[in-house]
Amino acid sequence: MPAEWAPHSGTLLSWPSNRETWPGERLQRVEKVYTEILRELSSCEPVHLITANETADATARRVIEKHLPENAPVIIRRIPGNDVWARDFGPIMVSRKKNGKTEYAVTNWGYNAWGGKYPPYDDDDRVPAYISETFGLTRFDPPMILEGGSIETNGNGVMLTTESVLLNPNRNPHLSKDEIEEHLKNYLGQEKIIWLESGLAGDDTDGHIDDLSRFVNERTIITMTTDDPEDVNYHVLQENLARLKAAKDQHGRSFEVVELPMPVTYVEETTVDGSEYVPASYANFYIANGGVLLPVYDPKHDDAVISAFRRYFPDRRIIPIKSTDLVWGQGSIHCITQQLYGT
Repeated sequence: MPAEWAPHSGTLLSWPSNRETWPGERLQRVEKVYTEILRELSSCEPVHLITANETADATARRVIEKHLPENAPVIIRRIPGNDVWARDFGPIMVSRKKNGKTEYAVTNWGYNAWGGKYPPYDDDDRVPAYISETFGLTRFDPPMILEGGSIETNGNGVMLTTESVLLNPNRNPHLSKDEIEEHLKNYLGQEKIIWLESGLAGDDTDGHIDDLSRFVNERTIITMTTDDPEDVNYHVLQENLARLKAAKDQHGRSFEVVELPMPVTYVEETTVDGSEYVPASYANFYIANGGVLLPVYDPKHDDAVISAFRRYFPDRRIIPIKSTDLVWGQGSIHCITQQLYGT
């Protein structure tokens, strides 16, 4: 599995239309965030945009015509879909070198909407097969539930994940920890799995790694922390930090671990599933060709975090995206994007 900073052929995105995720005026508010994401992302690489129904299709086309440059590389794919979380239901792609050329394939893991929380999810579960068929890519079908937001790789054989997701009985109750590791190693080419504990309050995925800790290069991990013992996430983040500081790669080498501050995560009005918190996190960034889309939420920390990302991605444009309305749906920029290769 390539690291996210490897060159993409495009990004998979799905236009928002699910009224259960975005009730009332929430849909119009998140459409504005999507418009900015679509404009910025399409300036970096092609975007394959799923429109799940006629209304979503018409809205997306209107936005593209009005707000994007003429001939912006946005390819609309009118196929059935259930929601926007392309990171989790989209194809997790792998590559290999053969005869001096790079070949790509789709791994089509099972998807059950984070333990069956939000049915129906059958249309989203079919998207990896659609991608492999559309682009003539080899497809592998691992016998396991796995969401893209639950794993993070440095592209050199090391993977981060959380026990609260991959060991949760709502995913793969028939698999042991060792068996899960074997699937990640066999299908995604990993050599070392680093297990963190659990995730943020308000994260209805049970604790995805892409809200917690991410690689910015092979040897450096950024991780969310707080020094406030009263913060709802304090104990979990301190435990995760301790595990990262003790972690070694497959060659016995430690990582550079960089701490980033938590933005405000409390919401005055509860989310759709009744939570008082949202998983707002600077770790939910997306690395595109030539740019990094960075969710921002909190004037207290935003500028310092933007500066930090400029240090770690000097050859990419850092693109801050105000994401408060997006994360109210309990996911942010990384959650709605999935990088593609060979398309």
